[in-house]
Amino acid sequence: MRTFNASTRPRAAPATMHHPRRKHSAGAVRIVAGRLRGSRIPVPEQDGLRPTPDRVRETLFNWLAPTIEGVRCLDLFAGTGALGIEAISRGAAWCTFVERERALCRQLSDTLARLRVADAAEVVQADGLAWLAAPGPAYGLVFLDPPFGTDAWEAAAQAIERGGRLAEGGVAYVESPREVQPRLPANWTLHREGHAGAVRFALHRRGAVK
Repeated sequence: MRTFNASTRPRAAPATMHHPRRKHSAGAVRIVAGRLRGSRIPVPEQDGLRPTPDRVRETLFNWLAPTIEGVRCLDLFAGTGALGIEAISRGAAWCTFVERERALCRQLSDTLARLRVADAAEVVQADGLAWLAAPGPAYGLVFLDPPFGTDAWEAAAQAIERGGRLAEGGVAYVESPREVQPRLPANWTLHREGHAGAVRFALHRRGAVK
């Protein structure tokens, strides 16, 4: 596992939506299936930290089951890393975790080491949008789940497309408030969609640029 620190990075987009950054109580989420099934991922008490619920992850990875084996993933606003770790558990070959908070990066590195999957991951301490501005590899699966109190979906999706970070035919997972439908690149086609409480979650497949 490689851990990086971006020493200069801009602040995230200001909170302009009417969705408060909820404080999540300290606890844990569990890995739903795969070789790490039942493993617990700690969730510290921190503003804006909102791990994807177990039942949403279960639905998501049922959708991804035919294609998850061997894929390279990007967990852009990683937080606890639950999405990327679930992907590794289910057969993904690699996951890059990008998270701006130093404490969460340390905890995520510790979790990957404890689960003995550090050789299939890298943890990057950086602002997600700043990280996307630099050249980098393409991924077959990108998790786009920024804090609900920001307007980061559109900017991140456009940066992913502009930088070629999602491979042609690759899939982007987008999680947002139920009433919000982020404007995504025109060549990202909606593949599957679901709702759980106040959350909307969807898979979009990247087609060729026309």
